[in-house]
Amino acid sequence: MSAEDLKQTAGFAAADRYVTSCMKVGMGTGSTAIWAIRRIGQRLAEGAIDSVVGVATSSQSEIECQKLGIPLRSLNDPDVAGHLDVTIDGADEIDPELRLIKGGGGALLMEKIVAYSSSRLVIVADSSKLVDRLAGAFPVPLEVFPAARIPVMSELVRMGGAPEVRMAERKMGAVITDNGNILIDVRFPEAIDPVETEARLNSIPGVLCNGLFTRIRPTVLIGEEDGTVNQLDSE
Repeated sequence: MSAEDLKQTAGFAAADRYVTSCMKVGMGTGSTAIWAIRRIGQRLAEGAIDSVVGVATSSQSEIECQKLGIPLRSLNDPDVAGHLDVTIDGADEIDPELRLIKGGGGALLMEKIVAYSSSRLVIVADSSKLVDRLAGAFPVPLEVFPAARIPVMSELVRMGGAPEVRMAERKMGAVITDNGNILIDVRFPEAIDPVETEARLNSIPGVLCNGLFTRIRPTVLIGEEDGTVNQLDSE
């Protein structure tokens, strides 16, 4: 199976297993999560489920939901009231305790708000995302208020990190998030404690969010080469 086939398998499985009628669903961001959105849209169109509303985590997921006719709300909408039944999203790294790094797609702030507002978080991925420890190869992304760039980077260096502003590929300058902020990716040469590091990064003035997800244990669906889906649970 191709990498795209693995993503589709995991995304479809998540939508089929965990989305039922009348649910409030967090719509994740990225090349795997988008397959879950497409499957939800397909099932709504076929009449297999109904009365599902979504909360988008990015402009990407918003546009995809709109194309598929999936009704969207905000977390502040009275129909949602700040709580979702399930969120389906991807991840950049997943450790043995099912803690995550997210934010490679630049939507980590809304992704974390939506995930932590959900009764269940379902992560869809392929086996390449499974790692022995977080931040060994993939940097920890931070969404940062632009005026705080230098103070934040200085503090990250004091923490032993090597921070870099994420630069855009098809425009001049830094990547700008949906919220008008910049992204800083920080590499840690030494092993980190994910729980402690998530809290410490959050304490830096100007850091709006970091890509470590340690306060919620997800259900993880891994698309396998033989077409099956391997489910990992922390319970």
